[in-house]
Amino acid sequence: MSPPASLASIRRLARRFRRSRRGSTIVEFALVAPLFFALLFAIIETALVFYASQVLETITQDSARAVFTGQAQSGQVPLCQAGGQPAPCTQAGFASYVCQQVPALFNCNNIYIDVRSYPGFSNVTMSSQIDAAGNFINNMQYNPGGSCSIVVVRLFYQWPLIVTGLGYNISNLTGNKRLLAATAAFRNEPYNGSC
Repeated sequence: MSPPASLASIRRLARRFRRSRRGSTIVEFALVAPLFFALLFAIIETALVFYASQVLETITQDSARAVFTGQAQSGQVPLCQAGGQPAPCTQAGFASYVCQQVPALFNCNNIYIDVRSYPGFSNVTMSSQIDAAGNFINNMQYNPGGSCSIVVVRLFYQWPLIVTGLGYNISNLTGNKRLLAATAAFRNEPYNGSC
């Protein structure tokens, strides 16, 4: 092959290479894929946290009903009965009652239950359970009050997060966890007959 012919052949090959679009899709996808998957995983993580929060709200409302109706205080909750005899729920008994309602989404050992009674709605104070360093404050109490008492039932769960290194981090606790909290505030029914 002579030099001018090989030069022409190289030019034809270069023109053909410039016109060819095969493989451009792979290159474009390789450029966009990390952003696409980061966004996809962030959406999934947010949806899971939202769903878990809603499930915790449902568990809280269902559990608080035992306090609201006086069943926990009068020993009508089966898990609180001692030897088949009615007994008021203790903190451990009420925790067992709550755990009975927990789906596989949660580990029952990691649910924190706070039940407090107040003389009036204006006396209700709810402090943050997260300290300045991002640690969970475990100062849980169990005081379901009596007939017509003002009661606040709160459940907390430290939800582990997976997608934190991609620039999307919704954690509010140390160790890449998000504190989920659900609250029910109510006045107990007059289950003893009157207030």
